[in-house]
Amino acid sequence: MITVNFMRGQEVIPVQVNIGMTIMEAARDFSDVAIDEIPADCGGCCACGTCHVNIDEKWISLIGQPDKGSLEIDMIEYQKGYDTMHSRLACQISLEKKHDGLVVHLLDNHKL
Repeated sequence: MITVNFMRGQEVIPVQVNIGMTIMEAARDFSDVAIDEIPADCGGCCACGTCHVNIDEKWISLIGQPDKGSLEIDMIEYQKGYDTMHSRLACQISLEKKHDGLVVHLLDNHKL
């Protein structure tokens, strides 16, 4: 198990998740607190952009950026809050042991 820390403003929501899960699955399936900022409408198929998050500056080198010309970029580049350096779709990031303690900033533009 590793911990993913979701940031809602200054509030930290720590979530314990198994290695191999995605950040989206951590938010949707493992949190004791509702994380409405990640509705994940498509269920993780990279088809909706509703799991758009910003990866914390200290973690972006370990997470990396989406491949140029990828479907992920097509989904997020027109989203409110898009940041070329930090924006990712949570469904496209599989968690590894090296991600233990990861900090993910939630965006408020997906609240239902």
